[in-house]
Amino acid sequence: MSQRILVWDVPTRVFHWLLVLSFAGAYLTAESELDRDIHVVLGYTLLGLLAFRLLWGFFGTRYAQFRSFLFKPGEIVAYVLSLLKSKPAHYVGHNPAGSVAVWLLLGLGILSGVSGVLAFQDIGGDVIKELHELASEAMLAVVVIHIAGVVVSSVLHRENLVLSMVTGFKTAEPDEGIRRSYLWLGIIILATVLAFWVGYPATGMFKPSADTLRQTVR
Repeated sequence: MSQRILVWDVPTRVFHWLLVLSFAGAYLTAESELDRDIHVVLGYTLLGLLAFRLLWGFFGTRYAQFRSFLFKPGEIVAYVLSLLKSKPAHYVGHNPAGSVAVWLLLGLGILSGVSGVLAFQDIGGDVIKELHELASEAMLAVVVIHIAGVVVSSVLHRENLVLSMVTGFKTAEPDEGIRRSYLWLGIIILATVLAFWVGYPATGMFKPSADTLRQTVR
C-alpha cells in the first residue's frame, strides 16, 4: 500500500534550490557592470554546487545517484510518447524525460561556469565569451522546458513535484523510500555557500585580469 516516503535527501534539495538561485541571479546580472561582483560570485557558486553534485551522483542516496536515472534512448522516446498520450509511467525518482534535463543542466552548467571563469580572466578572447553566452542561453532554454515538464508531470500524476523537492517526500510503496536524509551535510552546504556570499567582497578573491579591468574602465 502506498504511503508518504522520503525520496529526496537534504543535500540534493539544498543543491537544487541554491542552483536555481545562483543561475537565475547570474543570468539577471550578466549585462550589468554595476552588478559584476554579484554575477561573478554566483557563477563561482554554481560551479561549486555542480562539483558537489558530481560527487553526490556517485556517493549519494538512491535517487540522487546517477545510476538511478540512466535511461536508454528507447526508454526516453517511449516515455515522451506516453506523455503525449497522457498515460506516462510513474517513477519515484527522475523519469526518463526529466533525466535528460538533468544531464543537460549539469553539462551546460559546467560549460557556462568554466567559460565564464576563463572570460573573467580574459582567457580565450571573444570565442570564450560567445561560448559562455551560448551555454547560458541554452541552459535557460532547458530550464524553461524542464519547468514545463514538471508542471505536466504534476498534473498527469496528480502529485506536486515542486513541493516534493521542498519537503523531500512523495507517495509510493514503503520499500522505495530512502532511509537517511543527511541533514548535517545539507546544513554544511548551505552554510558554506552563505559564508562565501558574505565573505567574497571582503576577501577580494578571484579578481579579474589587468586586461579585463582596463576594458571595464574604457
